[in-house]
Amino acid sequence: MLDADSTKNIESPRFAKVLKGREVIALSFGAMIGWSWVLMTGVWLNEAGTLGTVIAFSVGGLAIALIGLTYSELASAMPRAGGEHIYTRRALGNHWSFACTWALLFSYVNVCLFEAVALPTAVSYLWPDISLGTLWNVLGSDVDIGFVIIGSGAAAVVTWVNYLGIRTAALAQTIVTGLIICAGLLLFSGAAFNGQVANAEPWLATPASGVLAVLIMVPAMLVGFDVIPQSAEEIDLPPQQVGKLLVISVFCAVAWYVLITLSVGLGLTAQQQADSTMATADAASALWSNFSGGNWAGAFLVLGGIGGILTSWNAFIVGASRVLFALAESGHVPAVFMRLHPRYKTPYVGILAIGILSMFAPLFGKTILVWLINSGSFAVTIAFVFVAISFLVLRRKEPYMPRPFKVSHPRLVGYGAVLLALGLLSAFLPWSDSALSWPEEWMTIVIWTAIGLILWLRYRARDGDTP
Repeated sequence: MLDADSTKNIESPRFAKVLKGREVIALSFGAMIGWSWVLMTGVWLNEAGTLGTVIAFSVGGLAIALIGLTYSELASAMPRAGGEHIYTRRALGNHWSFACTWALLFSYVNVCLFEAVALPTAVSYLWPDISLGTLWNVLGSDVDIGFVIIGSGAAAVVTWVNYLGIRTAALAQTIVTGLIICAGLLLFSGAAFNGQVANAEPWLATPASGVLAVLIMVPAMLVGFDVIPQSAEEIDLPPQQVGKLLVISVFCAVAWYVLITLSVGLGLTAQQQADSTMATADAASALWSNFSGGNWAGAFLVLGGIGGILTSWNAFIVGASRVLFALAESGHVPAVFMRLHPRYKTPYVGILAIGILSMFAPLFGKTILVWLINSGSFAVTIAFVFVAISFLVLRRKEPYMPRPFKVSHPRLVGYGAVLLALGLLSAFLPWSDSALSWPEEWMTIVIWTAIGLILWLRYRARDGDTP
């Protein structure tokens, strides 16, 4: 059962309940559609072929959807800020909940840091002159003055938008998501009218194991649906709708990646895909080449990709700040992160902390941040395992708990989600071809774990082990 303070918190709204259905979808979909659909599609097609990539995203999407179903039921039953922290605390106790939430926070913060470097990289495709000179070199990666100004400046803007409240952040998210959809529609319509089926050959790359290479990337592409549970207290909808919207957002993201794949496959030959550094933009240019050369279409696609960076960044600041709030509320991190702005009703201390880290991120170049994002993908998969286990535990311990969105065949869904999450987790381990690198990526995990252990030892005396 929830403790008295938790019950009181549910009855007394702390956050502003302002998010409607369209804004919830924009928040979740925008989190899942970042920069990769512009930058990585050519890599996926080279690895697996057009059909192989579609198969990889369909299978991976099914796995994430199954995991998402467990989230949907839990989010509707416990619509509180913090999402995974709340579910695992009730099912497994405070200590396991901290382990899950600390891993989740690592993943969310890493995305925010990564986007601060990805944005100037994307902008340089449209305006190469942003390079103003090298400050220094970090592990083989040059740190350019212009890139730092754009990345750090954008971090300040995104942080300020979130500081002003979830309503402002959601409005910005909805507008920019509209830009992304327009860019996608331009590519889809170009493929429908001007694409060549022959370009997509070979449909399945040789060897077929390339499908697996793409499949293990899918979870990282679809991380972000879980920002819905983080902002559950700010959603002004019936709890049952929250669960449905979470599942819908996952299917929308999978459909997006599949349509992008098919469009690029029809727009560029295999050789053109291999030669391209940004295949999605080049495919748009090629598909619309009969209209003023088509370069405008490629530029618009990159603009949509920049929009994807901003929506993903915005959503993960929302998620990370609410995770910090939940950790502070349960006594695992300093209580200052539990403060809500008296006017905007945002956990502003967490927002500012994440924003400041993001502003410093461009100073360290791309190499370190690639390590962070890979290890962050590993961390969020750990959270998936914990949530799926919590789903099964709560079905057994509290069968009569109100569940506005109730999953049918819970054992099949629950155990299936656990097995699939463990399968995804194994792809990062040393025996896999896609294992995290040693010492760089594993050391980031060791360091974050050590920080978490210090906090756990420091604050555990304030927190019992009663769910």
